[in-house]
Amino acid sequence: MSEPCPSCLHTHSNLYKRTIIMTTTLNGQAAIITGASRGIGAAAARQLAAAGVSVLLAARSSAEIEQVAQEIRNNGGTAQTITCDVSSYPQVAAMVAKCKQEFGRVDILVNNAGLIDPISRLADADPEAWAKVADVNYKGVFFGLRAALPEMEAQGSGTIVNISSGAACAPMEGWSHYCSSKAAALMLTRCADKEYGSKGIRVVGLSPGTVATDMQVSIKASGINPVSQLDPSVHIPADWVGKTVVWLCAEGADEFAGQDFSLKSDEGRAKVGLPGVGVA
Repeated sequence: MSEPCPSCLHTHSNLYKRTIIMTTTLNGQAAIITGASRGIGAAAARQLAAAGVSVLLAARSSAEIEQVAQEIRNNGGTAQTITCDVSSYPQVAAMVAKCKQEFGRVDILVNNAGLIDPISRLADADPEAWAKVADVNYKGVFFGLRAALPEMEAQGSGTIVNISSGAACAPMEGWSHYCSSKAAALMLTRCADKEYGSKGIRVVGLSPGTVATDMQVSIKASGINPVSQLDPSVHIPADWVGKTVVWLCAEGADEFAGQDFSLKSDEGRAKVGLPGVGVA
């Protein structure tokens, strides 16, 4: 068996040190994660809890978030749950209030809840279903910002990660609701940074690329645009996105506040310590 090369040892040492720094930085903080029942949201909740963050998991499905929360508790983490539809501001305000009540503060908000179904061209779209996607993907982000920012401003610190998409900047056939709502959410990221960046609050978007979640199953089934034709092997694991959320909530968001940080490049992945593009 060959000995590891010095450069590999150096790389692993740096990654270990980075993990320790992140854990120390985030330990004792409190986070809210929306859409936390599965996929990116569940991964972010697990990764934040592993870094010592007390997490409040929010989603419309109470049984599923409770299952994720119990897994976190079984692994020594602190987790609470709340049933929440992010398209309802009273429910979002109650979510933030519960975080403050349970943990004493609100340090992190991960606006992850998002919809893409039903996928259809504009002339075929159901108006109510189209509007529901906009309510969750756009208004849900605003409602989260509106409820969390006063708490963070009072503390003098906070990090908000808005899960974004390349669709925020690129039109895709059949995705008019998704593309336009993600574009609107990106502008909210920019506006929030402009208004609160000088007050110790970091607001950053995270554009992960295609991720192996249930959303990709719906996209694949639609067959409408090139994304639906991608081989499932190209989608990154949700855990990678969860690790990136932790990195952004530690030191990462300093450099990328007010914009989308992308995992679709070797440079972006290297910052987080993830394999490069095309590396299994």
